[in-house]
Amino acid sequence: MSLRQYEYALAVAAEGSVTAAAEVLRVAQPSVSQQIKGLERDLGVELFVRTPAGLVPTAVGRAFLIEAEVAVNAARRARATARAGADDLDGELVVSVQMGFGTRQLPRALGALRRRFPRLEVTVFEEPSSAELDKLCKRGVLDLALMAACERTPADAHHLGDEEFVVVLGAGHRQLAAERVDLSALEGEPWVRFDRDSALDGVLLNVLRDQDQDRDRDPAPAAATTAARVSQTATAVRWAAQGLGATLVPASAVPHGYEHLVRPVFPAVSQPVIAVVRQGAGPAGTALLELLRQQTWAEPEAVSVPGSGSGSVSVPGPVSTPAA
Repeated sequence: MSLRQYEYALAVAAEGSVTAAAEVLRVAQPSVSQQIKGLERDLGVELFVRTPAGLVPTAVGRAFLIEAEVAVNAARRARATARAGADDLDGELVVSVQMGFGTRQLPRALGALRRRFPRLEVTVFEEPSSAELDKLCKRGVLDLALMAACERTPADAHHLGDEEFVVVLGAGHRQLAAERVDLSALEGEPWVRFDRDSALDGVLLNVLRDQDQDRDRDPAPAAATTAARVSQTATAVRWAAQGLGATLVPASAVPHGYEHLVRPVFPAVSQPVIAVVRQGAGPAGTALLELLRQQTWAEPEAVSVPGSGSGSVSVPGPVSTPAA
């Protein structure tokens, strides 16, 4: 068995066919077929089955591919580390971010990283679900992740700052006259929400639930507050701006041109931004972490109102918060 065979198997699983995998790998189709057959022969198992939708991994194949992905990524990192010099870092860096987090800070840090190491290949993707992001971290397939909470040791998890959440309202909304919007003033109004398994939707639900508990009543059905569901923060802001409903997003995720429709909220809502670095991170991951530390991250703003308790709400993530 070889790492090349692992890479071919991963490509077939991702593309669903030998032909498509060969195009992505830029090799001849027969070469991919031969490598997959040789791999199955060496392992003594069938990795893929043919279905009307294409080649699909078997149960054994799925288990194998998880470990193959870890092995391939480890080999790439080892190669990059071995070839890394003061100004000659190459290889691949895989970064994932909880949707809506670090929308301004991460691109700046990555831009500085690429200017410093132009041969470095960087792959970045957003993940709506914090639970899925945490799973990817545990599998070791990510070099660095930005998230609200995780099950990591202080050596792996670094508290960069906080993301303050703001409300976006439609043009002409009466609450735009306020410098800070009391969330209770939006009671009964519809919301532009995110996918049900999204961490951002979980923040809004927690906020609304806390409001109802403060009033000593059961939370209203979620459907009663839903005008629409979207998958991207920019879409939520644009739809809210058109008056479809209010939306709650991280302040850094508001696109340029919509700032006049944004207001901070009371009680203030924030989440910590945790950078999770892969254990044994190479020089690229370490360099990105340092660049992220240099970015400006908001601190949670405590706002007190006469007769009230705490003026801020720190919304927890889906799993335990690490030590900073």
